[in-house]
Amino acid sequence: MSPTAPPLEARMAELTGRHVPFVKATVVRARRPASARPGDTALVLADGRVEGFVGGACAEATVRVQALRTLRSGESLLLRISPEETADGTGEPVVEEGAVSVANPCLSGGELEIFLEPLRPVPRVVVLGESPIARALLAFGPVLGYEITEASGAERITPEDLAGSQALVAASHGRGEEPVLVSAVRAGVPYIGLVASPRRGAAVLDALPLDAEERARIHTPAGLWIGARTPGEIAVSILAEVIQTVHGRSVEVDAVPETGSVTAVDPVCGMTVSVADSTPYSDEGGAERRWFCCAGCRAAYEKDPARYAKADAS
Repeated sequence: MSPTAPPLEARMAELTGRHVPFVKATVVRARRPASARPGDTALVLADGRVEGFVGGACAEATVRVQALRTLRSGESLLLRISPEETADGTGEPVVEEGAVSVANPCLSGGELEIFLEPLRPVPRVVVLGESPIARALLAFGPVLGYEITEASGAERITPEDLAGSQALVAASHGRGEEPVLVSAVRAGVPYIGLVASPRRGAAVLDALPLDAEERARIHTPAGLWIGARTPGEIAVSILAEVIQTVHGRSVEVDAVPETGSVTAVDPVCGMTVSVADSTPYSDEGGAERRWFCCAGCRAAYEKDPARYAKADAS
């Protein structure tokens, strides 16, 4: 087992507790002279950061690209990395059911198989109030596998307290609604619902210190129209609207920043790399920024940018 495992286990627990999505990458097979060994583990965060070890810079670049794709799809994947040409001879990744094979020209003769497991947070729903509808929401939510949290001290709830939440439902019938609704908007909570009649709901929204676009993010009356009458039925209609919102907003948009989904081709070795804050790059040789799998490829490029510009044009 890799000596990095204990701190990574603690880090995984921390990320899970904070509802932060990440991918656990574990080496399951290694052929020498690959530097990684079976059991080596790394965590790939949504912004492209890699914590831990699953190989050198070139292998890490490939792991980052494929891990971010699994984070968006939510499906685990076996990643095979080899310096040899892929089976179809195109140089592009070969996708099979549950696996992808990637030719990595930087890999120094070895091969790696790495299991990528996306760990996306369970949707967290915050419920404000002690009304019958609030109690029904607290009872029904766990059946969906959601984490339902009861809010207390609404006047003290800050946007930071709501970070990572997928939904906020105010069902307190006028008690402490305004500050928590504003905090939810400021925190960017995907679904914000206010349990109120159309008339009262409109009055509450008009009094909030928000602009028109921000007010439009608050659903009131909360819930889909299904003819609900009882507190339980209304709770079901609200949860249905939450489900619609949660499933309608993909992890690619909400959990993976735009920079994490952008890729570029290393002009030196031809590898596809994920563009992240830690990805080596160079502005030499023209106005277009070039990205690299490792510092070695960047150094080679900066010695003779014109050489690689000619290769691109051919």
